[in-house]
Amino acid sequence: MNLTQSLLASLLCLVFAPLALAQDKAVYHVNDAATQGTAALRNIRNHLDVAPDTKIVVVTHAQGVDMLMEGAKDEKNKVDFAPLVSALKARGVRFEICEITLKNRNLKKEQFIQEADYTPSGVVRIATLQSREHYGYIKP
Repeated sequence: MNLTQSLLASLLCLVFAPLALAQDKAVYHVNDAATQGTAALRNIRNHLDVAPDTKIVVVTHAQGVDMLMEGAKDEKNKVDFAPLVSALKARGVRFEICEITLKNRNLKKEQFIQEADYTPSGVVRIATLQSREHYGYIKP
């Protein structure tokens, strides 16, 4: 291998090595707990069962924040959301609540389960994760 080939090979390694090491990332968008809550949690569990190293952020706003409230249940199946969220949090999933929604709906952080984190704007957070951090977008 001559010097030019060696330099080209080194350059290609520098360019493509980060891609080989890149972690899959997904943002799940929930804005209606009644119609999306159970499906989102089930999809995330299945996602992690197949691809356990995926970095997942769930961003909730509008009525989607309801799934992260203390005592929240799936109305159709009568399933408590909290244990499902807790199990996913233990697997590295981050759950975020839009603070604009809290303000608009007169909700307090104390009304939500401890596994929840907060973001100033759910919509901005989703856009940022997609554009700047290269998260795939999933809407259950």
